[in-house]
Amino acid sequence: MRATFVLVPGAGGRAWYWHRLVPELVGRGHEAVPVDLPAGDDAAGLEHYTQAVLDAVPGRRAGPLVVVAQSMGGLTAPLVCRRLPVELLVLLNAMVPRPGETGADWWTATGQAEARAVAAARQGWPLDDDDAFFGDVPPEVTAAAMTQPFAQSGTPFGEPWPLTGWPDVPTRVLAARDDRFFPVEFQRRVAAERLGLPVEELPGGHLVALSRPAALAEVLDGLVRGRSGQHDGAAVPPLEVP
Repeated sequence: MRATFVLVPGAGGRAWYWHRLVPELVGRGHEAVPVDLPAGDDAAGLEHYTQAVLDAVPGRRAGPLVVVAQSMGGLTAPLVCRRLPVELLVLLNAMVPRPGETGADWWTATGQAEARAVAAARQGWPLDDDDAFFGDVPPEVTAAAMTQPFAQSGTPFGEPWPLTGWPDVPTRVLAARDDRFFPVEFQRRVAAERLGLPVEELPGGHLVALSRPAALAEVLDGLVRGRSGQHDGAAVPPLEVP
C-alpha cells in the first residue's frame, strides 16, 4: 500500500532533518513531503506552523495521508489533523501537549529534565545537548547538520495549546530506545498518562531520522502495511483506503 507521509520537524523547523528518510520512504513506494516551518520568525505561532504544513501537502496524494511529528512537531501535527483528512498520526520522540498547556510549561509538567537526568546517571550518558541530539548520528551527517542555519523562536512555546482534546485520528507513538533527550521510559509514561497509548520502540536516538533512516522507514512502512510491532498482544491493522 502506498501512502503520503507528511514529515513535520522538531525545533529549528528544517525540512533538511528528513533528507535521509525521504529516499528510504520513496524506495518503499511511498510519497514523502518534508516540511519547513517558520521557526526563526518571532511573529509565527502555532497557527503559522500549522498553515506551513497545510501549504506543503500536495493536492493529489498517493494513498492514505500519514503525518509524522518529530519532537516539538508534536505541538503542531495534531492541529493539522483537525484541518486535513489524516488517516494516521505518528508521534516520533515527540512532545504530547495537553489542552491549554504551553510548550514552555510542558517541560516541567512532564518532568522531562528529571527523567533525562535519571536516565543519564543510570546509563552513564553525559548531560550534554550535543551528545543528546547527535550521539548516534554519523559524524559526516553531524558535520553537515552543523552547517545548516538553526533558529527557534520562543513564540510557539508561549502559546496555550488550542485544542480541547486529542484529534479523533488513529495515533501511534514511536520512541527511539537510545534517546538521551526524551528517554524511552519517559516517553512511555507520557504516552500512557496523556494518550492512554503504548509505545513502539525502534533503534536510534532523538534524531533517529538522521541516525537510522532505514530502520525508521521500515517501521513507518510497516504501520501502513500492518507489519508494526505488537501492542497489547495484537498487531496494529493496516490502514484501510476508503
